[in-house]
Amino acid sequence: MAASHLSHSAPHSLSFSKPLQNPTKLTFYSHFSLPKAQRRRLSLQAVLSENLPKVSSPIKTRNRKFHHCFSKSEDGFLYCEKLKVQEIMEAVEKRPFYLYSKDQITRNFEAYMNALEGLDYIIGYAIKANNNLKILEHLRGLGCGAVLVSGNELKLALHAGFDPTKCVFNGNGKLLEDLVLAAEKGVFVNVDSEFDLENIVTAARIAGKRVPVLLRINPDVDPQVHPYVATGNKNSKFGIRNEKLQWFLDAAKSHPNELKLVGAHCHLGSTITKVDIFRDAALLMVNYIDEIRAQGFEISYLNIGGGLGIDYHHTGAVLPTPMDLINTVRELVLSRGLNLIIEPGRSLIANTCCLVNRITGVKTNGTKNFIVIDGSMAELIRPSLYGAYQHIELVSPPAPDTEVSTFDVVGPVCESADFLGKDRELPTPSKGAGLVVHDAGAYCMSMASTYNLKMRPPEYWVEDGSIVKIRHEETFEDHLRFYEGL
Repeated sequence: MAASHLSHSAPHSLSFSKPLQNPTKLTFYSHFSLPKAQRRRLSLQAVLSENLPKVSSPIKTRNRKFHHCFSKSEDGFLYCEKLKVQEIMEAVEKRPFYLYSKDQITRNFEAYMNALEGLDYIIGYAIKANNNLKILEHLRGLGCGAVLVSGNELKLALHAGFDPTKCVFNGNGKLLEDLVLAAEKGVFVNVDSEFDLENIVTAARIAGKRVPVLLRINPDVDPQVHPYVATGNKNSKFGIRNEKLQWFLDAAKSHPNELKLVGAHCHLGSTITKVDIFRDAALLMVNYIDEIRAQGFEISYLNIGGGLGIDYHHTGAVLPTPMDLINTVRELVLSRGLNLIIEPGRSLIANTCCLVNRITGVKTNGTKNFIVIDGSMAELIRPSLYGAYQHIELVSPPAPDTEVSTFDVVGPVCESADFLGKDRELPTPSKGAGLVVHDAGAYCMSMASTYNLKMRPPEYWVEDGSIVKIRHEETFEDHLRFYEGL
């Protein structure tokens, strides 16, 4: 559908004169306002996450608007790559949907590719962040590899045409049948535990192939992030204890026909905003590689994982770039003659997408004000799961006399945890108006569910000025098909 074929008509503005006492009489009020005690002006405190990690060097901020593929123009409308989101809403099915910029995905990948110039490298996209097939095919076409944490992700990567020799199979509970497929295809496999190594050896024998493996060493480096997304400290379920390194080296030596130890791997966590953490880990890892090489192993790969954070708050924070990250480890990698594997997920895909919603209504309980939308924790669980902050805004300009008030943005799911944002300063919206949750490309659709029988939404991207569907919406009929013939 070409952008020129989209049409726009502003949503009908509805408002109310006082806090709603009886929701069933919604249409009987002519103007909506909230108690004065609940109004306050926008402040920086309202848009800062309480769990934003502290950094050794303060994150600098610029007094500027946040600009990327989604931006507010002077007319007050939200645009995605020069297309009005309001007009896109009117052109597609009337339900929540994910909207991406294909060009932004390309720009994000090229930022890593440019940063890695002068190194031998593999950029392995973490499929767990977003497993849309069209996105995977696009990244593969750009030269990307893939990082997998399940057998189905491995199958999807192969289906999307990824080069198996640029794929890495991670995970602390890899199944034997999936390891056999990885062995057959020549995928890198990370060794995560004693039983994992045993399964890899068995898979190699079944496949009749020697498996290229990396040891996932837990460096016990604190990434200073939410504990749910920290993966490289001593309490993590991932990786081998560094004091057990010799045991794994001896095991690799005893299985020369099944295992080819080619590298070492670490993964510290996610949403990391302090690149010095990567250098600390890389320094430990190259020292381990020196020890491993001293025992006769030809180690040629260092995998430093992923986890680079993004500006979820849209406050203009100057966060580390792919170039900043790579520059912290470049000399260490070159000094050992290593190939560098990097596993970006969030930083490749998160800021390329919004979850687009429609407002069902506005209500107050006397002390708290709510914007109720058709999207929910079923489509976007990060705020409910670990208190994540994602920027929220309306897609169209409010009427000139619209009051700005404090709202929780919530969905219709029957859980008090069903919220997309709390204590947000927003213009009081009209029923049916559009509202977006930004930076929804990573760990949103891939974690979506059908709780309350909310069917997973469609996905679109903007490509060459047109809106293209890249995943069909699920339907109630799809749900019933699981029971056919039983």
